[in-house]
Amino acid sequence: MKIAISSTGKDLESEIDAKFGRCNYFLIIEIENEKVKSVKAIENTAKEQMGGAGITAGEIVANEKINAVITVNLGPRAFSIFNQFGIKIYQGQGKIKDVVQDFIDGKLTEVTDATGPQHTGLK
Repeated sequence: MKIAISSTGKDLESEIDAKFGRCNYFLIIEIENEKVKSVKAIENTAKEQMGGAGITAGEIVANEKINAVITVNLGPRAFSIFNQFGIKIYQGQGKIKDVVQDFIDGKLTEVTDATGPQHTGLK
């Protein structure tokens, strides 16, 4: 299973970034046998866009063939991208390594709708 997490940095010691479309990085984490197999950091090139950052960010991580996304806030446009691809969305906050363990343990809440309005990351 592969998950994408909005991140403030490039490793598991980083914090989850509350702004999905305008976060600094996405961590693509492959989980196998309930353990982290690999971690790949991708710079979020969408963060500087004037508009549509959520859509572009959603496409960036969807192209990594992920199964799930973990973030704090997700606008309606990014939500619709993940919904189209059948990618599950979960909410989590704090240090990424802790949130990944919560995901493995089934402790995160699945999100079934956008958690914020459009343009939240611009504020």
